[in-house]
Amino acid sequence: MPDFSYNCWWRDGVIYQVYPRSFKDTTGNGVGDLQGIIENLDHLVDLGVDALWISPFFPSPMADFGYDVSDYTDVHPLFGTLETMERLIEAAHDRRLRVVLDFVPNHSSDQHPWFIESRSSRDNPKRDWYVWCDAKPDGSAPNNWLSVFGGSAWEWDAATGQYYLHSFLNEQPDLNWRHEGVKAAMFDVLRFWLDRGVDGFRIDVAHYIMKDPEFRDNPARPESPEDFFKPMGEYATQDHLYDKGHPDVHGVFQEMRTLADSYNAIGERFLAGEIHIFDVAEWAAYYGRAGDELHFPLNFGLIKAGWTAEAIRRSVDALEATIREGDWPNYVLGNHDEPRLATRYGEVQARVAAMLLLTLRGTPTLYYGDEIGMLDVAIPPDRIQDPWPLRSGILEINRDPCRTPMQWTGGPGAGFSPAAAEGSVPEPWLPVHPNHTHVNVEHQQADPGSIYNFYRRLLRLRRDTPALVRGSYRPIESPAGTFVYLRELDDARRLVALNFTDEPKLIRIPTDLAGRLEISTEMDRAGESVAGGVLALRRHEACLLS
Repeated sequence: MPDFSYNCWWRDGVIYQVYPRSFKDTTGNGVGDLQGIIENLDHLVDLGVDALWISPFFPSPMADFGYDVSDYTDVHPLFGTLETMERLIEAAHDRRLRVVLDFVPNHSSDQHPWFIESRSSRDNPKRDWYVWCDAKPDGSAPNNWLSVFGGSAWEWDAATGQYYLHSFLNEQPDLNWRHEGVKAAMFDVLRFWLDRGVDGFRIDVAHYIMKDPEFRDNPARPESPEDFFKPMGEYATQDHLYDKGHPDVHGVFQEMRTLADSYNAIGERFLAGEIHIFDVAEWAAYYGRAGDELHFPLNFGLIKAGWTAEAIRRSVDALEATIREGDWPNYVLGNHDEPRLATRYGEVQARVAAMLLLTLRGTPTLYYGDEIGMLDVAIPPDRIQDPWPLRSGILEINRDPCRTPMQWTGGPGAGFSPAAAEGSVPEPWLPVHPNHTHVNVEHQQADPGSIYNFYRRLLRLRRDTPALVRGSYRPIESPAGTFVYLRELDDARRLVALNFTDEPKLIRIPTDLAGRLEISTEMDRAGESVAGGVLALRRHEACLLS
């Protein structure tokens, strides 16, 4: 397996998330597939990313669109076959792209053979592979734990007279990671994919896998008008001290890291964890005391911070002040659970967001479609697919709008399905945005000033500029509404200036910088010199200077 001549690809590179249901349909059934990814790997090469993270494609009843896995070592027929996946890995490696898979360890599907055995009787050898508890004397649930998707986290099983735990849907029973058999089986899953050349894993809800062994009630939490979790309804009423993140989780990740590292002779393997913890010190503990757990916990701080220069700087500075030397930062602005950048921040500020994400110190993660400025799609009530709003009744948390088909062309169905022009293909699993006639890959590739070509140019600058890849970060004082920082490596410096406002701003440039513009979000100032040590930032503009 190629090592591509260097090991720390996860430090130097940019990761691109593919949501396979929505990337490219090659069969005409309205659902994207693995062959669709294979056929569009050259898009990722042209864009300039280094790795693709693929959301779940495993066999599943699709209660949560693949995050309810019924077989961890195969491929759902919707997406292809195991042979297709092996060809995808090979094709990606041929193009010097790394492949990262979603690993879903907290829960399986209730249709997984393990759970079918577990719920068959209290005496079954796999009974304790899941979390079962007796009812309280009055018949109620063992404690007050809540499901993220609404209601109690406990489901009564009349056949065996106990409750089982499900932190998410009742079709997603939680695995019992305190059972050695579970840990051994799930580590075998990792080996299965590592043996097939996978370069790493994004670990779904990583901090959930270890709960309080005493099953204590969660305390109530005071409501805050700025509470990040408030849209989650009832779930936000508790301080989730005991239903996730027990300290024993760190021992599991140390063992998992040892397993991943045992494959490093043929290229470094990588572990990132989805960890929604906003206390930076607690979050940073998942690097491990000796950097021996996750390569990094995914950092969602920028999403929570609010889109102002001051809030974003506070988030970045807090992370930089907290992590230790040797721990590597990372930043996330978009994924399959969050509104798209152009919807959240506006189509103009989406370019500023791209400049921020790709010039901070650390590994950036991009979400498919953001490179062409895709917007969320309004989903009619009768086409909602996401189980979260359907189960909870909270339509505001619907994640379908950011999961719609990739917009490849301006033709019928945005070029997502092969037979759309003939009208014989079923509707895509989610609607295509009406703006696909101009917000699409084909159109933007031909437009030198498009957001796609901005991403493409910026990604190449990043790859060719060691100061942007491995340089230090130093904030520079600047006018209100702006965020300015230096990236420095040896004698090389790059200054990044971001204007979050709709007013022009003047930025004083350090005297030891030459002050030549390398790129602007408006794509028309490359090579321009900065006169008098002052950069005139236009409204909603971001610039990179050398």
